[in-house]
Order: sequence, then C-alpha cells, then structure tokens
Amino acid sequence: MQFLLALIVVGPLVGAVAAILPAPPGLRGKSPDQAVLRHGVTVTGVILIAAIVLALGFDHDQPSKTQATTDISWIAALDVRIHLGVDGISLPLLVLTALLTFLCALYSYFKMPPGPSPKGFVALLLVLESGTLATFAVLDLLLFFLAFEMVLIPMYFLIARWGGSEGVTGGRQAAAWKFILYTLLGSVVMLLGLLLIGLNAGTFDMVALATDNGRGLSTSVQLIAVLTIGLGLAVKTPMWPLHSWLPDAHTAAPTVGSVLLAGVLLKMGTYGFVRIVLPIAPDGMRTFAPYLAAFAVVGIIYGSLACLALAKQGAGGDLKRLIAYSSVGHMGFVLLGIASMTPTGVNGALFANIAHGLITGLLFFLVGAVKERYGSADLDTLAGATGAALYGRAPRLGGLLAFAAVASLGLPGLAGFWGEMLAMFGAFDPAEGLSRPAFLTFMVIAGFGTLLTAAYLLIVVRRVCMGAQPREAPKDASREAPKETPGGSPREAPRAGAPEPARIVDVQTYEFAAWTPLVVLTVLAGLWPAVLLGLTDPAVQKLLSGGKS
Repeated sequence: MQFLLALIVVGPLVGAVAAILPAPPGLRGKSPDQAVLRHGVTVTGVILIAAIVLALGFDHDQPSKTQATTDISWIAALDVRIHLGVDGISLPLLVLTALLTFLCALYSYFKMPPGPSPKGFVALLLVLESGTLATFAVLDLLLFFLAFEMVLIPMYFLIARWGGSEGVTGGRQAAAWKFILYTLLGSVVMLLGLLLIGLNAGTFDMVALATDNGRGLSTSVQLIAVLTIGLGLAVKTPMWPLHSWLPDAHTAAPTVGSVLLAGVLLKMGTYGFVRIVLPIAPDGMRTFAPYLAAFAVVGIIYGSLACLALAKQGAGGDLKRLIAYSSVGHMGFVLLGIASMTPTGVNGALFANIAHGLITGLLFFLVGAVKERYGSADLDTLAGATGAALYGRAPRLGGLLAFAAVASLGLPGLAGFWGEMLAMFGAFDPAEGLSRPAFLTFMVIAGFGTLLTAAYLLIVVRRVCMGAQPREAPKDASREAPKETPGGSPREAPRAGAPEPARIVDVQTYEFAAWTPLVVLTVLAGLWPAVLLGLTDPAVQKLLSGGKS
C-alpha cells in the first residue's frame, strides 16, 4: 500500500520526463506524435489501475484511519517531513483525479487539441496529474503548499499554448495570465498562514495539528491563519468575488484542460478547507464561518444569474463560459456545507465535490464535442435557424447533453442531488456557536439557487437539443462519412453553396469510451450514495472531534 501511494504520486512525474525524451526504437511506431500520445494513455492508465488497487486494498472498516503512510524526515531543522497517507476523505479524490486524467489522455489520443508538439502536451498533463494527486496525499503543510503550486505552470501552458481564443477578451494568453496571477497572489497569502501555524505549533505535520485541534494556537493566531489560508484556498475554489479568472480560463482552455480544471483543480481549494482549516484552526473558523457561508450563497445566486443571462436569446453567450459560471454556483454549495462545521454539511460538501467532478467533467467533454462539430460554442449560433436540434441531428450526443444537464441541476437519483441536499441540511442545523437564524437564511437562499440552476440548464437543453431541424442536403454520392481516425475531426464540411446537412456525426467510439465511466458513476453515486458517505463520514467525524474516532 505504501508503494502504491508513492507510485501514484511520483509515477506521473517519471512519465512526464520519459515523454520528452526520444522514444526507444521499438516504441516509436509509424508516427512519433501518436507514440507520445499513446505513452500518455499508458502512464495515466497505470496510475488509474494503481489507484483502484489502492481503493480495493483500503481498510473500509477503518476509513478514519490514515493508511498507506510514508513518513520520512526531509528538512529536520523545520521538522518538514515527506509524509504521505490516505483516509476516507482523500481516497475518493485520488481515484477521481486518476480517472479524469486517464479519460483526458484517452480522448486526446484520438482528438489532440491543435497546438505545438504533443510531447509538451503529454508532459504537462502528467505533471498536472502528479501535482494534483500529491495535494490529496501529502500530510505536511509545506509539502501541501508545494503540491498546490505545482499545478499552476502546466495549466498555464495548456491554456496559453493549446487553448482557443474564441469568446475570450484579450485571447488565450490573457486568460492564462489572469489564471496564474490570481492563483499565485492567493498562494502567497496562503503560505504566510501555513508558516504562521507551523512556527507557532512547532510542527508542520497535518495529522498532529488536526489531533491538537487548535489547542496549541491562540485565538488571534487562528483568526489570522484562517483569513490568510482561506483567501488562498478561496481563489482556487473559486469563491465569489474571487472567481473572475475562472470564466476566461475555462473558455480559453482546450476541452481536456477544462475537464481537469473543473473536475480536479477546483477541488484542491475545498479540500484544503476540510483538511487544514476546519481541524487545525476551529476557533478561527467558527468566527469566519458565517462570512464564508454568506459569500457562498451570493456565489450560488450570482453564478445562476450569470448563466441565465448567457442562456438568454440574443445574448451571444458561450456554452463553455456558461458551464464555467455554473461551477461558481455549484462550489458555493460545497462552501456552504463546510461553513456549517457539522458532519452532515461537511459530508455533503465532500459528496458535492465528487459529483461536480463527474458531472461538470462530462459537460465539458460534451460541449467540446459540440464545438468540434459546429465550429462554435455560441448559444445563438447553436440555437439559430440552422441550430443544433441535437435530438434529431445527433440523438446520442443530444441525449448525453440532456442527461448531464439534469444531473447538474440536482435531479434526485443522480449524483448532483445528494451533495447539495446535505449541504443545506448542514446549514439547517449548524454547529454550536453559529447563528442558526443566519444559517437558515443562507439555506433558503441556496434553495432558491437550485431553482435558478434548474431554469438555466433547462433553457440550454431546450435551445441546443430541441427545435426544428434544417432541411436535408442534396444527396451526393461522392461524399463519404468521416472516418474515425486518431487526431481526425468528426465535423462534416458541407460542399460550398449546399445547405447544411440535417445530421452530424453522432458520438464516436472513442467518445463513448471517454464518457461512459462518468455517466455510470453519476448514476451509481446517485442511487447508492452510502458507498461514498460510508468512506467520508467516519473520517469527517474524527476530523471535527479533534482526532477522536
């Protein structure tokens, strides 16, 4: 188990180095580009298998216990240790990260985003995976910070070099710079808070600090630590009003970049709140919890209203941008559950984290596919006179888009329902010392946000998936259906002057392979939530009680 966790964290880094080196003669194949993309699929596949084996070997009878631990002294003078381990809180996030990265590598093998050499793309993807996995596995504050920062550079280059500029003010370079400047500034403030805790407590070990439960830190130290660390984590989450980097980054990023940004990177911020802020500085968190909850519900309403404005006819809204704004609202529910400081609310936040990763990852895959076929993600273009009408033109693609939309709005029986419901239940009865009338108000506002969420997602489904189909194109025997080849585009190009065909290429085999696991897990998590809650609840109970199981 120790070896598996070390492999999961370090393996992608080794794979990234191998990706930029010349391939051995027997592995070059006919195309060097396809060889390196195949390398990316292989490495991420091995990491996914290792993560699944780790999950199967995990002692599910003791999910609150830190397992597969490695604890080696690194910087003795500061008591910084290479401390790795997983429990019921971090294990689902590890598996989710490994799964989404593998699916992105598989999708890219067949549909590589336009840009420079695939070598750089695969290497950056693997470095990004390693940093994210390390964030969820390390148990030392300084190592957490290093892993937290490790993902910024690869994501910057994925946006700046392989992204698109359509719908982004200033282009993809500006979006990439906005992403890295916001997150770097937040991280500088967060580092000050982490150092404040470590130097005052005499250790950077997260397990020891959580067990101490803030008893070794004065109230003033806790208040400053929560404020500084919380600001850094809130930028990455992202919490309103620190979210403005997100829409441009998502709109400019390639499809796989958007999937990983929404499905994995946003979870790093909320995970930090649960793993660091809640157990280490509980008194400071209790002071700031009402403000965190207030910002969370404002984000829920703001994100929903922004999506409604983009979905409105004639607004020229970009579908990728709309899904990005929806993440602000969904992550608001996660922050509301954390702010309640109750086992119910925190479990709901962790469940919503996983559900958002699955559903929004699927949505970005689907929006990327729609954009590939139509050459645009502009809603007015998609819903125009010759609009998508996906149910009739590509029924499987239209059905999957509608499924992901209703899952995102929290339909009972699908994964999106449980996290939001439990987060609101946590706000209904917050922890001792928090104002119940205030949190009841927050719960009501969040409940109204669910109605707005349903409104904009149903508008999107109606405009993109329904509507009259354009008239049939004249038959042309010389036109052949596009072949499903690695790197090929599924979009059909009509002859000059000919009407657009009534049908477009429906979901292809490689797309089915990349999307089916997300659909299946969304249904399973919705119908059988006890599997995930059974992992997180004992660990959350222990975390909130100061290390007592």
